[in-house]
Amino acid sequence: MLDNIYMLSDPEICKRIAAKIKMIRLKQNMSQAELADKAGISVSSVKRIEDGEIKNFESLIRILRTLGELDVFVKLIEEQPLSPNEYYELVNKTGKPKRKRASKGYTKEKEESKW
Repeated sequence: MLDNIYMLSDPEICKRIAAKIKMIRLKQNMSQAELADKAGISVSSVKRIEDGEIKNFESLIRILRTLGELDVFVKLIEEQPLSPNEYYELVNKTGKPKRKRASKGYTKEKEESKW
């Protein structure tokens, strides 16, 4: 079990993701060409990703979707509920129109009395 992912370098994380993708693909008895075809990407893209060269995020998403492993992104895309304070601030910010200041040259003219 990995204690702290933050202790790993970026290339090491990419290598581990690549190894996991390859393992999942092989468990599903799928060739690189088959995965590429089903994911709608090139075979060379699959090879690069499995070598740890994860440069194209969209290709990674397509591969994970094809392998049925897209749920690793659930925490990243789920909406967080607002706290009561955040909700209050949001409602008050959008509910009240802002007051406008008078322009500098504006003066209220007094009506002169006829008397």
